[in-house]
Amino acid sequence: MPLSLMPMILYSPAKINIGLRVTEKRGDGFHNLQSVMFPVGLCDLIEIMKEEGLDGKISLTRSGIPAGIPADRDLCFLAFERYTAINPLPPVHLHLHKQIPVGAGLGGGSSNASTTLKGLNMLAEDPLPEEKLRQLAESLGSDCPFFLSRGAMMMEGRGEILAPVDLNLGRMYLVLLHPGIHISTAEAYGQISPARPEKHLGTLIRQPPGKWKGLVKNDFEIPAFQKYPELKEMKEGLYNAGAVYASMSGSGSSLYGFFRKPPALPGELDRLVIWRGDAGASLTGF
Repeated sequence: MPLSLMPMILYSPAKINIGLRVTEKRGDGFHNLQSVMFPVGLCDLIEIMKEEGLDGKISLTRSGIPAGIPADRDLCFLAFERYTAINPLPPVHLHLHKQIPVGAGLGGGSSNASTTLKGLNMLAEDPLPEEKLRQLAESLGSDCPFFLSRGAMMMEGRGEILAPVDLNLGRMYLVLLHPGIHISTAEAYGQISPARPEKHLGTLIRQPPGKWKGLVKNDFEIPAFQKYPELKEMKEGLYNAGAVYASMSGSGSSLYGFFRKPPALPGELDRLVIWRGDAGASLTGF
């Protein structure tokens, strides 16, 4: 099989937010944020290949967790349209296998968009420069620029201001839970009253994880826990199981805990685990 027709398999990782502060409402309708974005080992899989004789410019198929939207509104499809509008490609077949829950605060759709952009750029005879790729990612969603980077990032603005951050995680073990609750990001933002925190998250995050509890906060937890008390119980359950730090990710509904060793979770929590493993491995795996 010619190289141009061989499929390219890409890992599209989820993220968690370590702290998430909504500092102000912007004039463009978005919000300014402070958050540390952290990649985790849970991934979607994206296969991309040039396909001769394909009717139209892109064929998109999907499997795994249902996306809940038509294929032509999928962020992979939109990423292809944005990319080829400025850098044409031959027809492409793309297959997305979803393992990251939808509406869970894990950035699956944003990751899919940016991973698709990176894959298309690898196929192009004349690849776009990094800055142009970043602009395309930013146009697709606030979290998308992060997924073009590697490792943990301090994120500010609406998501476009990124800087590497060195986390003192040592040999931490990460457990990620999802209770099957879908939370609308737009609805979640409607419940938030923006406020600038007393201390910048970048200062707080320099402390070891054992000191984050009560200091490194996710503003979305208050409204989410009021509407879904079981989420608060899950967080308390992680602490009871020995987590040194536990939090909701993004606007929810996923929760995670950092542990010093693999925990023995009670059955009701263990059934909700969607990923567990060495936290530090996530920083170098993608």
